[in-house]
Amino acid sequence: MISRKDRIKEKKEKLTREKLTKTRPDRRKLSYVPDPEKVRGSTDRRGIAAAEGTEGIDVDYINRLRKLSLRYLAEFEVNVIPKGRKSRHSVRGKSIDISSTGLLMKLSHPKHHLQVGSRVNARFKIPPGAMPEGFESTVHMDAKVVRIVTQEQTEDSEGSVQIALDFEKPLTSYLQKKRWGYSVYSASAILLFAVLLIMLMRAESIIYFKYNIVLYLYSLIAAAFLLTRYLFGAMYRDVKVDPLYTPGVSIIIPCFNEEEWIHRTILSCINQDYPVNKLEVIVVDDRSTDRSVERIQETIEMIHQEAERYGTAERLSYVVLEENGGKREALVRGVKMAKHNLVVFVDSDSFLEPTAIRHLVQPFQDPKMGGVAGRTDVENTYTNTITKLQTVRYFIAFRIMKAAESWFDSVTCLSGPLSCYRKELVLQHADAWLTQKFLGQPATFGDDRSMTNYILKTHRTGYQDTAICSTIVPSKMDVFLKQQMRWKRSWLRESLRAGTFIWRKEPFMALFFYIGVIVPIAAPVIVLYNLVYVPVVHHVFPFTFLMGLFMMALLMSLAHLLFRKSKLWVFGFVFCVFYEFILLWQMPVAWFTFWKSTWGTRETPQDIEARKKKEERKNKRKMKKGWQA
Repeated sequence: MISRKDRIKEKKEKLTREKLTKTRPDRRKLSYVPDPEKVRGSTDRRGIAAAEGTEGIDVDYINRLRKLSLRYLAEFEVNVIPKGRKSRHSVRGKSIDISSTGLLMKLSHPKHHLQVGSRVNARFKIPPGAMPEGFESTVHMDAKVVRIVTQEQTEDSEGSVQIALDFEKPLTSYLQKKRWGYSVYSASAILLFAVLLIMLMRAESIIYFKYNIVLYLYSLIAAAFLLTRYLFGAMYRDVKVDPLYTPGVSIIIPCFNEEEWIHRTILSCINQDYPVNKLEVIVVDDRSTDRSVERIQETIEMIHQEAERYGTAERLSYVVLEENGGKREALVRGVKMAKHNLVVFVDSDSFLEPTAIRHLVQPFQDPKMGGVAGRTDVENTYTNTITKLQTVRYFIAFRIMKAAESWFDSVTCLSGPLSCYRKELVLQHADAWLTQKFLGQPATFGDDRSMTNYILKTHRTGYQDTAICSTIVPSKMDVFLKQQMRWKRSWLRESLRAGTFIWRKEPFMALFFYIGVIVPIAAPVIVLYNLVYVPVVHHVFPFTFLMGLFMMALLMSLAHLLFRKSKLWVFGFVFCVFYEFILLWQMPVAWFTFWKSTWGTRETPQDIEARKKKEERKNKRKMKKGWQA
C-alpha cells in the first residue's frame, strides 16, 4: 500500500513534469553535419543548398530555411473547410505535426471528400509549447492538400486517414501581418512613452533633492543605469558570419548526475553545421552517482555506429574522473585533452542550435577577443509559472544586458550553458581557477564568472546573440530559490574581484559597472525606506516609488514583446513583483553568507560535508535535550 507521503511526492512530480517543445526526429542522427564524402546530394530533403565552403553563401538565408522546415510534434484540433463550400462540409481532425509551411493531420472519421490538390481553409489554434515561443495563436490559413494516406482497418487497428496540408504562405509571414506586426508597433510606442515618463519622473526627483539627497540621487542613478542598458542593448549588432572563417573548436561537456538530459546534449553538440575536421566533442563525467555514465556510453556508441563516415570515432569521446572534483576540475581535464585552439563550455542540460558553433566563433576574428557568450533560451518554458518567469528574465538578461556590455567588449559573465574561450587563456589561468578561495573557503561555484574575470583582465569579452542554446531551468520553487541564492553569492564575490581592474576598461563601461554593483546592493534598504518607513512615519502613500517600479517592469515586459512577439511578455510584470517581494531579500542574506561554497541544488562534496555538520548539530541538540530531561 502506498503511503500518504509517497502519494504527495508522486503528485508533486507530476505537477512539475517538464513540458518541452518536441521536434520530429530526423532519420539521420547527424542531419546538419556537412557530409565529407558527398554521399548526400548537393541539396538535402529540406531543399537547402549545401554550398559549404563557397563564397557568396547566405548563411542567414539557409538558417531561415532550416527553421521553416522544422516539424514539431503537436496534437490540437484542426478544422478544414473546402474552398467554395460552407462550414457544414468541414473536415475535422487532430494535428500530428506542424511546421511553418504546413501540417499533417489525422481525420476524426475516415470518410471525407478531399482530394490531392484540393484548396481548403485550415482553422486551428496553436497551443503554447507546441511550437517555439511566439507561435501560440489562432490561425485561419488557406492551404492545399498535398498528400492523403489511408490505412485500412485491420483486426489490430482501426482504419485512419492522414492528410498533409501545404500552407499558402509560411506561418511566419501570416503571423507577421496578423499579430507580430501589431506587437512590434504597440510595444515600440508604449516603450517610448514609458521611457519619456521615467525621464519625467526622474527630473521631478531633482526638485526633491533638498528633502533627501541620498534617496533621490539613488533614484536618478538607478533609472539612468537601466535606461542606458536598454539603449545599448537595442543598438547591439552581431558579428556577421564569414562562411570561410571556421577555426578548430573543441566542445567540453562537464557532467554530474544528468542522466535525463546528457543524451540530447551530446547529440546537439556533435550535430553541428561545422566542418567535420574542425570540431570535436569531449564529455567529462565528474563521478556521477546515477546512470549518467551509462547514458554517455550508449549515446556515443549509437553515434559511432550510425555516423561512421563523419569521423565521430576520432572526434567524440568521454572520460570519467578518478574522483569527484567539481565542475572546474572536469572542465580543465577536458581543455587539456582538447586538440583545437578554441574551447567551448556547454552545460550537460543545455542543447545547441545546429548553427550555434558557426556563429559563436565569429567574434574571434578579433585577436584581442578572449571569450564569447552565446544566447541561452529556456527549453522548458511552458512547464509552469516558475519557468515562464525565468523565460522572460533569461531573454532580457542576454539580449539586453549582455548585449549592452558587448557594445563595450566587456561582458562580465560568459555564462555556463554556452561560452567559448581561447584555449591558451584557460590553461594559463587553470591553476588559479582550480585553487581559488574566498575568505579561506574553496570557490566551488560561479565558475563562469570567475573564468570571465581572468579573461576580462587582459582581453575583450563579447556576446553573440545568434549563437543559441536552450537549457532546462528549475521548475520547483525550492530549487529555483537555492539557485538564485548561489548566483547572488557568486555575483558578490566576482564583482568585488572585477572592481579591482574594470576601471582600466572603457570609462563609460567602468562607470556603469560600479553603478551596477551599488544599485542591487542598496536596493533592499531603498525598498524598506519607501514601502515601510515613509508610509509609517510620514503617512505618505509611496505612489511615485510604486509608479517607478511599474515603469521598470513595463520596460522589461515590452522589450520581451518587441523582440520575441510572445504572449509571455506579461510575465515580465510578474517577475518584477516576485523579485521585489522575494528575490530581493536574498541579497542581504548573500551579504553575510557569500563565503559559503555549497551548491544547495546538488550533492557536491561541500554539500555533503555541510549536511553532515548539520546532522551532527541536530544530534547534539537531541542529546542535550535528553540529558536535561
